[in-house]
Amino acid sequence: MIIGSAFVMLLFLYSLISERLKRTIITPPILFTVGGMALILAVPTLREIDVERESLLKLAEIGLVMLLFTDATHIDFTKLRSRERLPLRLLSVGMLLTILLGAVAGQMVFPDLSLWETGILAAILAPTDAGLGQVIVQSPLVPLRIRQSLDVEAGLNDGLSVPFLLFFIAVSQAGTDGGGAVFSRFIFQQLGLGALAGGGIGLAGGALLGLAHRKGWMAESVQQLGLVTLPMLCVLACEPLGGSMFIAAYVAGLAVLVGFKDAAAHCTEFTEGWGQLFDYFVFFFFGLIVVFLLDRLTTLHLLYALLSLTLVRMLPVAIALLGTRLSSATVLFMGWFGPRGLASIVLGLVFLEEEARLPGEETIKLAVIATVMLSIFAHGFSALPGISWYGRRVAKLDGQAFEKQQ
Repeated sequence: MIIGSAFVMLLFLYSLISERLKRTIITPPILFTVGGMALILAVPTLREIDVERESLLKLAEIGLVMLLFTDATHIDFTKLRSRERLPLRLLSVGMLLTILLGAVAGQMVFPDLSLWETGILAAILAPTDAGLGQVIVQSPLVPLRIRQSLDVEAGLNDGLSVPFLLFFIAVSQAGTDGGGAVFSRFIFQQLGLGALAGGGIGLAGGALLGLAHRKGWMAESVQQLGLVTLPMLCVLACEPLGGSMFIAAYVAGLAVLVGFKDAAAHCTEFTEGWGQLFDYFVFFFFGLIVVFLLDRLTTLHLLYALLSLTLVRMLPVAIALLGTRLSSATVLFMGWFGPRGLASIVLGLVFLEEEARLPGEETIKLAVIATVMLSIFAHGFSALPGISWYGRRVAKLDGQAFEKQQ
């Protein structure tokens, strides 16, 4: 009750000063994370409260399902192919190299982790956070094509990370079980049945929603509610089938566009309201968790966090952008502003719920917490100064520079 009341009060305070905060280095993730940390420090007795882990994980699951479905409805393949294919480069070469380099860094920093465990860690931390980078993608000082590329990347790489995460978990379990049964189940059950269920729900739901929209049967005020029931149906369908609800939700988001072209707009209406509420709660709860685990963090966890936010992110981005005629300032800017936040927190919770019981589970958990915590503050505090610096560098570029072309 105390935790819920504190969150609601902080949310009300944020609503009062939200416009003024835009001109400061205090981002919403920083505010809500610090709010969660401050609550535990101010009320030490809360340390003794056993928070319902199962309830939190279910909430995280639903949030990720909604996020994946919404992200999929926003996929614009023309944007992926245009502008020197910058988003496509980041989501293909850039993301694959990020996972690979993240696993290599994990092996170097945590030699006790297995190859598959470092793969799990790398997959959890591969997606970037559009919320943490919101000030970047909204700034007029950043060229439009750079803003759009970072926004598209952050909107899609969480969905692309899920299969990698589930794959590494399945392979690691297969290794501990001494056979390939778990791996086979992953391929044919989680991926196959998940995609089949999501495709069916998305196609059927999209066709019905599109028909009702054209006939004028749906009230404008509830159209978004009809749409967001589809990912919930994916959750219900996958439970008896054993398929992955996350794969199903992502495929459903793609499939619904076949019959209902306006799905993206209605999803945006939903995520700008209830979606933001979920985001803020996750960061608030993350602040609570950080305080509980601070004494367990070591220099190795912080070292990996630093590598994850710099070398592991920036080198793959630089390689992915080779041949694009972008300036070194742009490559550096895009490489640094790949914050880790909401998606990594939720994917970490999903990993814990899988109950793989791996020897390196504690190390993975603490490394994720250290990386996300460092990213929240480092990217938040550097956003406005970084934009200002980059804006000055762009202003000095020749008028024919790639960044200045529309």
